[in-house]
Amino acid sequence: MNAHSAELSRKVSRERLEKAGQMAMPLGAEQREDLIESEEDTGRTEDLAPDRALVITDFSPPAASPSDRLMRLAFSLGVSHSTIVAPFRKPLRPRLLATVEAPLEGDRAAGMALRAGHFYIHGVKAPFAQVDMGPLGNLSPPFERVVQGFTWLQDLSSSGLLHQCRPVGERLVAAWLDANPTAGKGPAWRVENVGLRLLNWLVHAPLLISGEDRALRHRVLGVMADTARWLDRNVRKADDRLGEVIGWCAIIAAGLLLPEGKPRRLYGEAGLAKSLGEAVGEDGGLLSRSPDAQMQAIASLVDLRACYKAAGREPPQLLATMLHMLVPPLLALTHGDGGIGNWQGSGAIKASRLGKLIEASGVRARPLKDPSGWGYQRVTARKATLLVDGAPPPHGKHARHGCASTLAFEFSHGEHRLIVNCGGAALAGGQVPVRIEQGLRATAAHSTMVLGDANSTAVMIDGKLGAGVGEVEIDTRQVKLGNGSATRIEASHDGYASRFGLVHRRILMLRDDGHELRGEDVLVPSGRKGKRGKVPFAIRFHLGRNIEAKVADNGKGASLLLPDGSLWQFMTGAEGVTLEESLWVDGNGRPHPVQQLVIEGFASRGGGNFAWLLKRMG
Repeated sequence: MNAHSAELSRKVSRERLEKAGQMAMPLGAEQREDLIESEEDTGRTEDLAPDRALVITDFSPPAASPSDRLMRLAFSLGVSHSTIVAPFRKPLRPRLLATVEAPLEGDRAAGMALRAGHFYIHGVKAPFAQVDMGPLGNLSPPFERVVQGFTWLQDLSSSGLLHQCRPVGERLVAAWLDANPTAGKGPAWRVENVGLRLLNWLVHAPLLISGEDRALRHRVLGVMADTARWLDRNVRKADDRLGEVIGWCAIIAAGLLLPEGKPRRLYGEAGLAKSLGEAVGEDGGLLSRSPDAQMQAIASLVDLRACYKAAGREPPQLLATMLHMLVPPLLALTHGDGGIGNWQGSGAIKASRLGKLIEASGVRARPLKDPSGWGYQRVTARKATLLVDGAPPPHGKHARHGCASTLAFEFSHGEHRLIVNCGGAALAGGQVPVRIEQGLRATAAHSTMVLGDANSTAVMIDGKLGAGVGEVEIDTRQVKLGNGSATRIEASHDGYASRFGLVHRRILMLRDDGHELRGEDVLVPSGRKGKRGKVPFAIRFHLGRNIEAKVADNGKGASLLLPDGSLWQFMTGAEGVTLEESLWVDGNGRPHPVQQLVIEGFASRGGGNFAWLLKRMG
């Protein structure tokens, strides 16, 4: 299409938008009927209580001979690896036994910024001199992870040839060593940061020790060995299960690439099997329910597999099995554009970044058809994709940036996301201010119903969650309509039962042609008798980027014009639809201004229902 034709098409679409804004009609009773009941429907009903919503898998450590088991036991009791392997010989000096071929591609732009003397993290540039790497440094979470975990080495390695990048690596590692002379002090010695740092040092060692500075080389190798010993003793003190998994990966890598490492490798393989069993649900989803954490776990296992390859050893079957389990649930949260939605603090990860990770994993799989074990529902209908949070939030011991998002949904058609969640809590500290991190985890930052301006689950500090949703009921089925068929999801949660005496039930029905999404939010008294009085409510629909919205003249709907010129109509039977500001965070941590449609009013404590319809008009 030429520029003139494209402009003409958009002009016509704008005229249709103006006209549709005047024509928006409320839902009639006959339109709401299919949401409540339907003939000839078959489906499944499932109760997801917190103790069984995500079932812990059980992994066994790799098979080992009696002598290997004895060696592993001795190492776990604190006997040094050199004493176990060669008790009558002087311990060998630290050195690398192999060079790892880095499997993951970094961000070239961030790497070029490093070569220019800046950290470039989530769109924020910081000169090296302004970044305090020491124990008293007060870095934001994203900066802390990159700086103390040395994840920037991956970006640096992707920005040029070794001789171009090595001076930067040597300069920064020397500065870090000077700033952290004592092990165990400050944020650098959180288990996850230590695991990331050691794993990145081993995978990207040529950037640090392949130069002519022999003193620096011996110093770095010595600290690698010291760090591995520290991690041996402290890996179980990680803040959460993912941090522990990363720590075990680093221990195994050190056992593979440092001298006399067999006892450490055997010890690490057993620890990794146990920690993965405690971190991952039976369908392969991390119990944190975070796509961002899922990607971190995959990346660590991919790096570890590369260490096995460099050492000339066959990795245990556990690694391949785990990667084949982790990838499909992650793909289940993708939209039509191939990117991931905003769930449990994650930003909207681009398809290109996800594709590189999946390619490096070597796993060829389709999206998990039924990710309900991970707590999500996925429905596709031609070009349309509907994603729903259908489970209680993660437990506090698993939550990283836990969100009160139960029954929130995202909806896309083709490459365009119509309804989204704000996301980005895990990226706060870059362009997303830290002060709004808790707000991004709130129920109001998600496309769902909010009662009394309260969260359905209490949002605490440090990414944790408090009391709230304890049980979610799910019923999914195919239904026949008068002029077609649809997939119907009915779900409810009890997050507002104790405070307001109401259970929130949400019904979503996506037609099989993908052109119509019907919904109804129902409030049901949690006791035998409804309480008197009313409670304020708001049903929020955060809109995707570059969607032009216009509220209907009668206040009972709105028209949505997409970037491709297609027009969608949002209709509801309730008055009071408003258009408000919102924001949406992409996978690079950049916040983008968007809008949100809000249905608000007062609901009786005796119950109520609010129907709405999202339909493509052409």
